[in-house]
Amino acid sequence: MNISAADPRHRRALRLACGVACGTALGFGLALPLPFLTPMLVLVLLASSNQPLSAKAGLGLALVVTLACGSGLLLSPLLRHSPVSGVLLVALCLFFSFRFALRGGNGLLSTLLVVGLTMISAAGTASLALGQTVVEALVKAVLLTTLCVAFSHLLFPEPSGLPPASKDPTMDNGRSSWIALRAMLVVMPAWLLALIDPASYMPLVMKSVNLGQQVCSTSARDAGRELLGSTLLGGALAMLFWTLLSILPQLWMFFLLMLLFILLLARRLYQLVANRLSAGFWLNACTTLIILLGQSVQDSAAGKDVYTAFAIRMGLFILVTLYACAAVHLIDQRAQTPTKESPCS
Repeated sequence: MNISAADPRHRRALRLACGVACGTALGFGLALPLPFLTPMLVLVLLASSNQPLSAKAGLGLALVVTLACGSGLLLSPLLRHSPVSGVLLVALCLFFSFRFALRGGNGLLSTLLVVGLTMISAAGTASLALGQTVVEALVKAVLLTTLCVAFSHLLFPEPSGLPPASKDPTMDNGRSSWIALRAMLVVMPAWLLALIDPASYMPLVMKSVNLGQQVCSTSARDAGRELLGSTLLGGALAMLFWTLLSILPQLWMFFLLMLLFILLLARRLYQLVANRLSAGFWLNACTTLIILLGQSVQDSAAGKDVYTAFAIRMGLFILVTLYACAAVHLIDQRAQTPTKESPCS
């Protein structure tokens, strides 16, 4: 492939890998309650925008986190005392959160709202203390994400003189509603499981949130390859990563391996290595890798059987991905309208 010197994709791939690796080192090094949240948010933010966060944007991000956390905690009493009404209200809020992004709204805002509505409401319904722990984890993750994004842009700034990025075309009302509906249906089963046992199913919620974002840009024809293929690739990379990390289980080795693996995926994400797969495919593979590894590290620290837990978690990921594929086909047939690609974030 012929690449000019002014091509920004090299810097973007390095920026993404560096940011995610720094987020991983900080999240696990500081022993945050949910350490995989920091690299996850860094991945979302750097992949969705090539510009650094301004002071105004940073303040806006803090307000968004407050809104996301508040919405989740406010729903917890309703879910405890009137579960049917609470579940329907969460489903409606998820629908409008996804639809907001599809209609041209900020993708990061949509993601944080979905995370707040699912993870925090599920944890708060089980116990107030657990809900507060998840809120604490999310707030700390956002603060560290801001630092990682700023540091990554400082190391690998955008080349000067680039034209402003074109905005994705806004979907029409009917199509955006159908796609938001199928994204909501993808997230709901994992969230309902988390209401029963938040500690066990929190990673599954994050995976379903990621799938919900991905189905916004996936057609029924490509759903199997895009959703299931990327999940299986992420799982295979996680097993290889864990094998290499087991040779020397140190934080700096964790950082270097994450830098290497994300860089390999980022080169394909930005088409530095030519391929026919979408950006959503590679982002979902990165997400699966981060979540599985994060939970394996926590299982190891807690003295659990890492391989059994990994197998169970991977099986759940595959099941929720197959369900997502089915939801895409079902809703697309119901809508009787071909889906055009328009990413949520």
